[in-house]
Amino acid sequence: MCNEPAPIGRILTTEDCMAEGAEWLAAREPRFAHALALTGTPPLRRRPEGFAHLLGAIIGQQVSTHAARAIWERMEAAGLTTPEAVLASDDETLRAPGLSRQKIRYARALAEAGIDFDALRHAPDAEVTATLVQVTGIGRWTAEIYAMFSLGRADVFAPNDLALQESARRLFELPDRPREAPMRRMAEAWSPWRTVAAGLLWAYYRVETDREGVI
Repeated sequence: MCNEPAPIGRILTTEDCMAEGAEWLAAREPRFAHALALTGTPPLRRRPEGFAHLLGAIIGQQVSTHAARAIWERMEAAGLTTPEAVLASDDETLRAPGLSRQKIRYARALAEAGIDFDALRHAPDAEVTATLVQVTGIGRWTAEIYAMFSLGRADVFAPNDLALQESARRLFELPDRPREAPMRRMAEAWSPWRTVAAGLLWAYYRVETDREGVI
């Protein structure tokens, strides 16, 4: 059994946690049972915490996965993945790996924010989101994804994610793709395992698009 809820809620630490959450969802919602039968238990997608991961998320905004990876690799090679390095660099140095003018501004804003990542690890979900969205360049989606994958929070959802919206439309046979507000309300029924619900929806989306030959 996944660890009992702490003051900040369950933390996803193992594949068994994902399985427990998926089974809970499938027992309460037949459509999730259908998705689980097709996809299997969604993987535990834990990522590192801290400045570098958030900087990588900013770099990945509005560019392809391939482009984001290439820029990040150049940032790493140049030693530009710490707040100190970003603040010590001029625009030309930050532009060389591929950062746009806007993302240079966002990278500096994150470096200047002085986020206490250790404290964030122990903060309630709402506080994590509220802290991160104060930083220029970090929206609610990025903050929620950080809470889900870097902090392992079991009960967070990213209702503005287009793949989640489209997957929900298909799985629940909705007439239209739900927008952020109705998607958030819909996900309330999946608490306390909303992160696992997101994992199932992403997995279902991949199965559906693979079946259609969508790349």
